[in-house]
Amino acid sequence: MNASEADINAGGERSPKEERAFRKQRLAAALRIFARLGFDEGVAGHITVRDSIDTDTFWVNPMGRSFAQMRVSDLIRVDGQGEVVEGAGLLNAAAFTIHAHIHTARPDVMAAAHAHSVHGKAFSALGKLLDPLTQDACAFFEDHALLDDYTGVVVDQTEGDRLARMLGDKKAIILQNHGLLTVGHSVEEACWWFVAMERSCQAQLLADAAGHPRKIPDDRARHTAGQVGSHLAGWFSAQPMFDVIIAEHPGLLE
Repeated sequence: MNASEADINAGGERSPKEERAFRKQRLAAALRIFARLGFDEGVAGHITVRDSIDTDTFWVNPMGRSFAQMRVSDLIRVDGQGEVVEGAGLLNAAAFTIHAHIHTARPDVMAAAHAHSVHGKAFSALGKLLDPLTQDACAFFEDHALLDDYTGVVVDQTEGDRLARMLGDKKAIILQNHGLLTVGHSVEEACWWFVAMERSCQAQLLADAAGHPRKIPDDRARHTAGQVGSHLAGWFSAQPMFDVIIAEHPGLLE
């Protein structure tokens, strides 16, 4: 892999204003990617990115706007009190409760992604962590958490705080009877981990249904996690998806 950590942090070469524009473009593109992969469902789901100028605020998709039609100009910026301070649109209360606590608890997190994807929902009902059954699943070995009960739509601030505490310093969390949530040091990374986790849930559901899958031994899973589970690996793996969606839908940058 010729990419480097510097590529992820290329924003250092951009002014704060340019970095803000870039992050918003990647956010709109990520939402389009989620739509293409079928992760959108009604008004559920949200992806956020921390603002590069006012870092206590974040950008998010407005509730009720289709992921498939998302543009940069549709995005809204929200402060720590849940007020829309830039842009026009409805704020999803659950989006604020979940993401505000994560962005506050994890200064390293630039972006977070949550959607009601089919296999993530199905796997979450089992109330357990992913097993290291495949190379791709190893990216989450010892690096994802489980919120092991369901209390309804996450709109209570104490629930948002508990979710952030359970996530800890990990890249992903399974919300029991709800779905998946992933975070990253870039929009691309958070987006890729969600895609990879959804597919890993699908693979485990298939393997469990077919018979008695054999787990990758812990030492090998841990070694593989170091190869495929880094911030760089997540960022780099997402690049082709972003290249394609922007080439096919340049209007999302408006």
